[in-house]
Amino acid sequence: MIDAAKSIAGGLPRAALVLLLTASTVTAQERKGGPTPSPSGAAVYFVDVKNGSTLPPKATIHFGLRNMGVAPAGLDRPNSGHHHLLIDTPMPAADRPIPNDFNHMHFGAGQTEAEIELTPGEHTLQLLLADKDHIPHNPPVASEAIKIRVASQVAEPVAATEGGAVQQRPSPPGARVYFVQPRNGDVVARKTLIRFGLTGMGVAPAGFDKANTGHHHLLIDTSLHALDERIPNDFEHLHFGLGQTEALVTLPLGTHSLQLVLADADHVPHKPPVMSNVIRVTVTRTGRKPRPRRHHSR
Repeated sequence: MIDAAKSIAGGLPRAALVLLLTASTVTAQERKGGPTPSPSGAAVYFVDVKNGSTLPPKATIHFGLRNMGVAPAGLDRPNSGHHHLLIDTPMPAADRPIPNDFNHMHFGAGQTEAEIELTPGEHTLQLLLADKDHIPHNPPVASEAIKIRVASQVAEPVAATEGGAVQQRPSPPGARVYFVQPRNGDVVARKTLIRFGLTGMGVAPAGFDKANTGHHHLLIDTSLHALDERIPNDFEHLHFGLGQTEALVTLPLGTHSLQLVLADADHVPHKPPVMSNVIRVTVTRTGRKPRPRRHHSR
């Protein structure tokens, strides 16, 4: 390896050689990381934001982590760290503390989500885990950098009418929302991925007022009491205001009813409402149908 480097260096001007060696040193440092080791298979990722997503100016970002634990800054715990969100900036040096500024947001209290506010336009986001001293692990645990767009148009609050109802936005003819998975009658595990299908309309985040668009809501073991009011936000009415088209949902053991409802920028169903059929799923510990018990004859 050294002989090969010497051979290459012999044919380069001194300035080019300095640049080559400097680049090699930086790459090695980025790959090496800090003094705290990360376990094999560790990964950090965005839970509900994908490359190409459109977000409102204020959005809540959820951080996912595999094969490691979350611990606040200053707490020295093996195989753990805390999140940092890089905004419109490349990866910092992996063997030094991560800067603390607008482009390098620290979540030293151990947060796994954050509300951020971004200017309209294109932005890049990347997650980077770091140890108790804000230094990336060795090797670094970082997500892929994703590009997102922040919408410039935010819906004004819709005025309430008599009785608490609000003005409904129209839905186009033939608009339909449905479950891609699971299907009616399926047996699923407690944590199950639910995928939302939509035809005849587009998906837009909450707060983004654009004709013939909306965002998904999942009703669990409940129904809407009024179609001209804002959908509640609780454990029975899950909002996906970032424009998600799938979600990992945890359900209790047993049989449950699920229904999808599309709603506008203000979480109000359209007129006429765009709702899926109600489906029923059975949740088991294994995610499979229980085996029938065999009766032994005496």
